[in-house]
Amino acid sequence: MHERYPTYACLPVPSFGPLSAPLLVVGLAPGLHGANASNRPFTGDGAGPLLYGTLTALGLARRDPPVTVTDHPSGITAGDGLELLDCRICNSVKCLPPGNKPLPAEVRACNGFVRAELAAMPRLKVVVALGTVAHGAVLTALGLKQAAVPFAHGARHALDGFTLFDSYHCSRYNQNTGRLTPAMFQAVFAQAAREAGVAHS
Repeated sequence: MHERYPTYACLPVPSFGPLSAPLLVVGLAPGLHGANASNRPFTGDGAGPLLYGTLTALGLARRDPPVTVTDHPSGITAGDGLELLDCRICNSVKCLPPGNKPLPAEVRACNGFVRAELAAMPRLKVVVALGTVAHGAVLTALGLKQAAVPFAHGARHALDGFTLFDSYHCSRYNQNTGRLTPAMFQAVFAQAAREAGVAHS
């Protein structure tokens, strides 16, 4: 992969944001031209403006100039000074998956990282899972069965130690098809921020 894209990082993508945060966002996997290139979650692809624009609108991220949900993905780069406040982002899969779509075996292989992430956040109160894969990865990390805690956009699940909120993934596909609108996405994060005690509006 690095031979084909020599300017891309092509590395396991680290989590982004302070470990002291009470809110954790769990995504899917690095995108080929997004985090795989930039080595920062949701940076460089179509999902970034919606996620970081929403976090900025809620006071959970800052940058000069501020990120908005209508920004072009190319306007969000790893060296742009973006800072997360009271929230952290990790992925269910650390590296770019073959075919740009993670297989169940890869999600299982990386689940220890999700488990370690949850354990390393002493003030954790709320997790937002972006999509069914992230939802399942959080449950697996906790040793819970998928059927016991079904995924649904906007759902709130009281788990042992923290609350889990579900949202459709902020992928460009979900945005383009209208499955997920900025208002739907912000509603989930506004509720999650209130529950985490970090609402700024």
